[in-house]
Amino acid sequence: MTQQSSPPGVRRVDARHRYEILVDGERAGLTAYRDRDDRRVFFHTEIDDAYAGRGLAGILVEQALTDVRASGMRIVPVCPYVAKFLEKHGEFADITDPVTPEVLQWLDARLGR
Repeated sequence: MTQQSSPPGVRRVDARHRYEILVDGERAGLTAYRDRDDRRVFFHTEIDDAYAGRGLAGILVEQALTDVRASGMRIVPVCPYVAKFLEKHGEFADITDPVTPEVLQWLDARLGR
């Protein structure tokens, strides 16, 4: 087992509409979003295979959702991982909005799908 030199860090990259998790300065994964008014719609989370099994997705999503709260915004969990995380972490329930067909249609249009 190799020793990690520093704890993973999370940063918001507004220009790319995502939060990234860094391990020793390398991007290990991301959770992507689009903003709709005061709602941050999360639609995709991934961790690179090389970093799998370290609990990084949980750290990434928790810090991303904490940032959403600090920004005064609300969460819409289209991403299955974010939705599952929210089921286990009720502390974000007060700022979570349901995923509706209308939100999914809007997201598909934004992403050109």
